[in-house]
Amino acid sequence: MYENSAQDIIKAKEGDEQAMTTLVQNNSGLIWSIVRRFKDRGYELDDLYQIGSLGFIKSIRRFDTNFEVQLSTYAVPYILGEVKRFIRDDGPIKVSRSTKELCVKIREIQKEYFNKKGVEIKIDEISKILDVSKEEIAAALDSVNCVDSIYDLNYKDDKEGNILDKIPATEDNEKSLVDKIVLKDAINRLNERDRKIILLRYFRGSTQSQVAKILGISQVQVSRIEKKVLSNMKEMLTV
Repeated sequence: MYENSAQDIIKAKEGDEQAMTTLVQNNSGLIWSIVRRFKDRGYELDDLYQIGSLGFIKSIRRFDTNFEVQLSTYAVPYILGEVKRFIRDDGPIKVSRSTKELCVKIREIQKEYFNKKGVEIKIDEISKILDVSKEEIAAALDSVNCVDSIYDLNYKDDKEGNILDKIPATEDNEKSLVDKIVLKDAINRLNERDRKIILLRYFRGSTQSQVAKILGISQVQVSRIEKKVLSNMKEMLTV
């Protein structure tokens, strides 16, 4: 993977168009490796490449050369998020603004409730809070569901789950590298306790009870923390 020049990054952040163009060209392989994941979705890959390039440019503008991470690592969630948002917002089924706004309110309630109580809020409870029928809530959530991604997280129960779906053996090395970069970056952003829980649960195969003993907390606490962390990681990975 291309190692970007700190000097080029600084120039690009300061508005040097040539430096920006150079960075985009030098990282075209990275952008293409992400864009190709969305083939057969009804979009021209060249168009998605342009969208992915916008995500890469956004990452440059927000990147700090003092970060202890390579630009290519930092850029992956931005590229991925930009393409996913484009596909979601430009989908074949057009969603009204009012429906989208309702879904935002629902998501905020779901997140707040989950963070406080560690369990999913029921639709009838959301219905009472927003004074909207259960049918409208279900329709709103279904209409704006994001495109499925290998980065979607399974945090709906206490059983063993996956942070990333299994990658087919036919994936090339570059795509596998992108997967590892995204996951490593997300894990590195966690605090020490949360990172230890994720590593023990998903990389060492420890049960929640085993993790609880190691950390000196209850299994219920581990369950709640794990769900919250996975939810937060999902937000990080989708930008």
